[in-house]
Amino acid sequence: MHTVAVLSLKGGVGKTTVALGLASAALRRGVRTLVIDLDPQCNATSTLEPGDTEASIYDVLQSPTGDTVRAAIAPSAWGEGVDVLAGSEDAELLNHPDPGESRLGRLREALRVLAADHDTADTPEPYQLVLLDCPPSLGQLTRSALVAADRALLVTEPTMFAVAGVQRAFEAVQSEREHNADLQPLGVVVNRVRPRSHEHQFRIDELRDIFGPLVMPVALPDRLAVQQAQGACMPIHEWGTPGAREVALAFNLLLARILRISRSRRRPVHEDFDDEEIQEAVEA
Repeated sequence: MHTVAVLSLKGGVGKTTVALGLASAALRRGVRTLVIDLDPQCNATSTLEPGDTEASIYDVLQSPTGDTVRAAIAPSAWGEGVDVLAGSEDAELLNHPDPGESRLGRLREALRVLAADHDTADTPEPYQLVLLDCPPSLGQLTRSALVAADRALLVTEPTMFAVAGVQRAFEAVQSEREHNADLQPLGVVVNRVRPRSHEHQFRIDELRDIFGPLVMPVALPDRLAVQQAQGACMPIHEWGTPGAREVALAFNLLLARILRISRSRRRPVHEDFDDEEIQEAVEA
């Protein structure tokens, strides 16, 4: 099970858009996925439109028992293969700035409960990918995700203030390794890029100067189709416009990179995409 925390410590950079785009790519590829909505704004939950649940992330972080975890998960409206652990506005009440280790470990325990469930014969196939959509703040919610995750994907836009937010997020990932020695930065993905913008290219070059190969070799283009698909609560892969197809291909490449990196911890995280990855992304 690949567990990826999708985060930024600056709001409005499209963090949830990236989580949803990866879920869409996973659905197209047949990778069984769970989206865990930790953001009290609940945008991922709203877009994925799961059925009613008897519990939510608020309840799971209060008491990560098997019954509670199962009660908080429902299939999304996107189709079989993408489930949602429902978000809750009440989760903000749990976003303590300085939680103790017990609180930080509750989401990790919930994922262990899920893994144990799937060891029994009467449960569905286990999740191959878990996406943790974090709020843009460094309290209990984001830190719980970093304690539970294998990898952290940092999201930014090519703007001055967003670049500063990436630096803070990277420092948070490094700091949280005290509680999760297995946590590794997956990389920095630049969202809403306009290739003809000199300012955007300047900021991307600045990111590469700071983070080097941690900056993902694929950037996500700024296309109206993304907002249109989200407004219709549809996967970007099903929107069907030229702009949507361009963005969908970028998410295919990003997902291929995540799955391949997660399978082999010895592989350098940030090489150029190889021919196999490109072919997988085109076919997905």
